[in-house]
Amino acid sequence: MDKQKSHKRVTIYMVQTKRIYEPASKSDGYRILVDRLWPRGIKKETAAIDVWMKEVAPSNELRKWFNHEADKWTQFKTKYRAELKNTAALKELHAAVEKYKTVTLLYGAKDEMHNQAVALEEMLKG
Repeated sequence: MDKQKSHKRVTIYMVQTKRIYEPASKSDGYRILVDRLWPRGIKKETAAIDVWMKEVAPSNELRKWFNHEADKWTQFKTKYRAELKNTAALKELHAAVEKYKTVTLLYGAKDEMHNQAVALEEMLKG
């Protein structure tokens, strides 16, 4: 009796983060702005973004509460995850990652370690 081997198909996705103020590069793949507010000093015509998903950004209340204070980072991520749970915005982001395979989450914050793009990257990488 022949035993069939089951082959599990593995798809690799690359999700990365980048400040929108840094130059775009081919290695960015599909560029998604994840800020609720348009970044200061960036012209929409030259922003080199593929889509602006402002609905996936933290609510104004959460954004203002967090205020990019590193000591609130863990709480921020927990609250942000709860805010996004089962939302159409998060499903849309997941769909973009599955479709484009290489995705760069763009943000305007000066803090490169404590911002919503980093939190989203962690959520997507699960």
